[in-house]
Amino acid sequence: MTKVRVDKWLWSVRIFKTRTLAIDACKSGRVRLGGEPLKPSHLISEGDVLTVRKEGFHFQYRVLQLIEKRVGAPIAVTCYEDITPAEEKNKYQAWFLNTSGSAEKREKGAGRPTKKERRELDEFKESTVYWNDEYD
Repeated sequence: MTKVRVDKWLWSVRIFKTRTLAIDACKSGRVRLGGEPLKPSHLISEGDVLTVRKEGFHFQYRVLQLIEKRVGAPIAVTCYEDITPAEEKNKYQAWFLNTSGSAEKREKGAGRPTKKERRELDEFKESTVYWNDEYD
C-alpha cells in the first residue's frame, strides 16, 4: 500500500472518533498538508506531515505507516509520530484539565441551554475568532 485517503487514515489511527468527523474536518479546512487544506479523498503517503486543528488546538502528525482499517489504540500510535510543538501540547493539557474533558461549563442551577443559546454557542465555536485560522 503506497497511498491512503487522508480521511480513512485519520479515522484508522484514532485521531477522530468516526470517519464522518474526519471527513467534516477535511471539508472545513481543519486538516492540512504543507499549509494547504486537504479534501477527504486526498491520498497521503508515509513521511507526510499533517496539521490537524481539533478543538481549537493545532496538532501535527508525521505519517509512519499507512493503514485503512481501524485498529486498537496500542497499534494505532505506532502508525504516526506526534510532532506537535510542546507549547501547543501544554495549552491543550491545561485546557483539558481545567474543563475536565468537557468544553462548556454552565453555572449550577442554570439548566440546559435554550435553543437560541445553543445556536449562539455553536456559532461562536465555528467562528474564525475562536478557531484562529492562522498557520505559521
